[in-house]
Amino acid sequence: MSDVALRLTGVSKAYNAGSPAAVEVLRGVDVSLTKGEVVALVAPSGAGKSTLLHIAGLLDTPDGGTVEIAGSDVTGASDRKRTTVRRDEVGFVYQFHHLLPEFSAQENIVLPQLAAGVSRREADARAADLLEIVGISARAHHRPAALSGGEQQRVAFCRALANRPSLLLADEPTGNLDPATSDTVFEALMTLVRETGLSALIATHNMELAARMDRQVRLEQGKVTPA
Repeated sequence: MSDVALRLTGVSKAYNAGSPAAVEVLRGVDVSLTKGEVVALVAPSGAGKSTLLHIAGLLDTPDGGTVEIAGSDVTGASDRKRTTVRRDEVGFVYQFHHLLPEFSAQENIVLPQLAAGVSRREADARAADLLEIVGISARAHHRPAALSGGEQQRVAFCRALANRPSLLLADEPTGNLDPATSDTVFEALMTLVRETGLSALIATHNMELAARMDRQVRLEQGKVTPA
């Protein structure tokens, strides 16, 4: 089995391609993550980091290049195959938590597992374990509105990892938080990543947080280089 969790090779993407108003966002991007590696994606605003993450997570398709996840080339995969890979191999975390307001913290983590065919008992146990790792077990039965911003984001991390993906993609996961809460939430994220052994590509403007990851890459003018 390949030890590469994610490999993007020569990935390009342009919007309004073929028109005078074409905007070339990615220009032959090469990025790879080995299993268990946490990489910071550092980019100025508008550089295309969200586009890169969407392509890496099979939410968007590149105009050129290849995408491999867990050693499998999924560039030209069918919609059904892409959906299966997203469900089984990829976890997403965004700047805003996007929790379902009518469900408790634990239920938000249980739901994606039920959708993947896991039994309710197993899903509850998995949710409880994840909430324990991030230190908010006592908040398991609270709805999102009763949680602080940092607690909501920790639940979002747990939900992203509920189905045991091999790859986590995070887009400014602490961007909406104050510095002290950001630090606490980042530590929770790193604990989750390390204890579950997955790989993570984390886009951030925070150079202090980026420095605490295994390595950094910079996206600038459509290209990725070591930071």
